[in-house]
Amino acid sequence: MRGWTTVAATLAVTASLVAVPISSSAAPRCDTQPIQTALGSLKKAGIPGVSVTVKSPRCGVWTGGVGVADRATGRKVTGGEHSRIGSNTKTWTATVVLQLVGEGRIDLDDTVEDFFPKLIRTKDYDGRKITVRQLLQQTSGLPDFLDAPFWEDEEAHRWDHIEPLQTVRQALALPPPDDRAPSGFAYSNTNYNLAGMIVTKVTGRSIGTEITQRIIRPLGLCGTSWPGDRTTLPKPELRSYVVRNGALADRTEWNTSDADASGALISTGADATVFWNALLTGKLLAPAQLAEMKKTVDDGSGEGYGLGVERYELTPGLVTWGHSGGMPSGHEFRNAVTEDGQRSVTFLINTDEYKWQDVDVAIGDLVRDIR
Repeated sequence: MRGWTTVAATLAVTASLVAVPISSSAAPRCDTQPIQTALGSLKKAGIPGVSVTVKSPRCGVWTGGVGVADRATGRKVTGGEHSRIGSNTKTWTATVVLQLVGEGRIDLDDTVEDFFPKLIRTKDYDGRKITVRQLLQQTSGLPDFLDAPFWEDEEAHRWDHIEPLQTVRQALALPPPDDRAPSGFAYSNTNYNLAGMIVTKVTGRSIGTEITQRIIRPLGLCGTSWPGDRTTLPKPELRSYVVRNGALADRTEWNTSDADASGALISTGADATVFWNALLTGKLLAPAQLAEMKKTVDDGSGEGYGLGVERYELTPGLVTWGHSGGMPSGHEFRNAVTEDGQRSVTFLINTDEYKWQDVDVAIGDLVRDIR
């Protein structure tokens, strides 16, 4: 991830706590104090707005927020907002690929060459040596297309339609990444756009259609959608802000077609919670495929990266899973889910200007303490 800094005090927005329990089955013994503590810490961090969804055996599903969802109108965050979830999309993409593996239509040891002959044949990269597993595990050695000169000014392409094949070709013109971990891990959005292309090759349908048919509809995720070229968010939306000329600027509207299988999804905290619970409790993948997903390599930070999932110990000794996400629009996504899927925390954040350590501490403490 990129490094984050807190918004200057002059940009801090006065935040208020809003708690909206959305589960009628919430147990009377639910203790929301850990949630209020976490929200209070986020308020002090000066983030304009954070949507929070918590799941636990006693509290059921609790959703609320801190701050404002729209600085122009002062509309407060309630927890039901739609947001871009960025690279959390990678987990949904990996789930589709692994479903196809379970159906015998893809093998994790298949190569890119098997699907796209001669697409990757340069002095640095060879599709005959890059497997589906390596794409999902971020060990292919392919660079991130976002490092191409084309993306030096991302805002210049804010309204552009970009095909995934274009992003792959941009990456192939770059030298190999110089930050590969000893495990071979090097985070690259190119890997997942390629994985999405493979899904299309195998099924005849786009990755967005496959995610919709295989995950969104079966789970009844009414707040989750694939945007395509749509630049707006469904209402109520979590508007997003980036710093321009020393002030927070609204950049909510954005064409995210370039993100495709690596980061295009729109969702809500509640929907993302349902997805992650279904994933980790075996409702989306057979045991063999879920086990493959959770085989991790060292990502260079001391944590582990599996097939589209990140393994965290935000609290020492407590293993959780998730996948962070960020978009140039300013939308940010952070989550952590326990191994059994019974406790989870999801944060939707509406600026990319924050200190990520503050958020990690809040998530780690909350997933540890909520019951």
